[in-house]
Amino acid sequence: MNTLSSNTPFSLILFYLAEHEGVIGSLFQGRKPPEVRKDSPFTEKFFTQTLDHFNFNSFGNGTFCQRYLISDKFWQNGSGPVFFYTGNEGDISDFALNSGFILELAEQQGALVIFAEHRYYGASLPFGKDSFSRPLVGLLTVEQALADYAVMITELKQQLQADNCPVIVFGGSYGGMLSVYMRLKYPNIVTGALAASAPILSTAGVGDPRQFFRDVTADYEAVSPQCSAAVRAAFQQLQDLAARQEYRRIQSAFALCQPPSAPRDIHQLNGLLRNAFTFMAMLDYPYSTHFMGNMPAHPVKMGCDIMLRGPDLLANLRDTAAIVYNSSTPLSCFDLYNLYVECADPTGCGLGPNSLAWDYQACTEVELCFESNNVTDMFPPMSFSQADRRRYCSERWGVTPRPGWLRLQFWGDALSSASNIIFSNGDLDPWANGGVRRSLSSSLIAINIPEGAHHLDLRGANDEDPESVVRARKQEAELIAGWIQAERNRQKH
Repeated sequence: MNTLSSNTPFSLILFYLAEHEGVIGSLFQGRKPPEVRKDSPFTEKFFTQTLDHFNFNSFGNGTFCQRYLISDKFWQNGSGPVFFYTGNEGDISDFALNSGFILELAEQQGALVIFAEHRYYGASLPFGKDSFSRPLVGLLTVEQALADYAVMITELKQQLQADNCPVIVFGGSYGGMLSVYMRLKYPNIVTGALAASAPILSTAGVGDPRQFFRDVTADYEAVSPQCSAAVRAAFQQLQDLAARQEYRRIQSAFALCQPPSAPRDIHQLNGLLRNAFTFMAMLDYPYSTHFMGNMPAHPVKMGCDIMLRGPDLLANLRDTAAIVYNSSTPLSCFDLYNLYVECADPTGCGLGPNSLAWDYQACTEVELCFESNNVTDMFPPMSFSQADRRRYCSERWGVTPRPGWLRLQFWGDALSSASNIIFSNGDLDPWANGGVRRSLSSSLIAINIPEGAHHLDLRGANDEDPESVVRARKQEAELIAGWIQAERNRQKH
């Protein structure tokens, strides 16, 4: 197969497309996409999707295979609603396995359920292994993803003879942002949206860049003020050792595979440690989970218990981070640059191909200029300004970010003229205050969940669920049922 580099002339892209017949056949030949579990209610399918919805010359009518999961287990065939999950930054099967509320609601309301995978994630790679080369990665935009979903919904409804079935979109985190945007941009297709833990304000550059890590810190302070104080003191001990260049001692204290040798390595270690605290705060569920890794129940409390177990603060800091980094496979040592990759998202991009896609999005449309400062939070000062973002993104991807673009395109905080959107957020989630926390109208409803972490309400019912999330799901179900009935009444007239 011919490969494309960052310097590939545009004319060769057209040749590439012609040679590979719309990209699909040869790219998926011999490459087995991720499997859906045998006990899953979903069937895995691929949709022939347009490469570029907005430029008729660049890629012609080129297409790619977009993965989706579908379940008609509870569908009232031809009349029940369509529940459509707007896939976000990862393999769609992971979101389907961890969004059981949508299936539970489908059973109540007789809905068809579709989980669509976002272009450039999971198995939906438009150009196979070349997808992240320049300029091919340029088709990774919010607007293209939304158009994908609009086309998929429309064509699948036609195929399934479901033209008059109301569509409700669901999403969590970035997927929740996409659900909001679908309702704003395609209200002719989408009747309503449930946006769980959707930071539509902070990612559009609205708000305080200190908010995120301040709210991570608040989660640990809520367990015990002594916990955040111990974290802060541990980081200070690390900085003191680094200032004296006691790198061997740092290696020993943190069980690093290689000793640090420069300030850059200490910066990387700080990022790795901060990322672990962030991850536990986001996934602070009341039961163990297997979402983006394996997490115990109440990981924030577990982390605080470790931080407060004794006087060796560096060992405590190491073992708290190990809740995250040792969660799947026990490690004999921690590799600074393989366990954590610094990117354009200070909250973490993850690892593997999906992390490349998210890094690119954070370099273009999604604004994530968050900072820790050791004043409003418990972490070492680590800034990520717009200037830092421009510098990094220019070097990494050859792009210049456009601050304010999401705010311009998708209304920012001027949402009052929209309708039929639920903004749900959990108070334990550090992303929550980057979203909509108060209702804006009778059909723009904010639901706040005091004991909720990152889109807990989308997860299936569990005996350990706090009462606040049980109430939230009930309210969400009632609102969605009302929207569906209103759409049916409108169609009759």
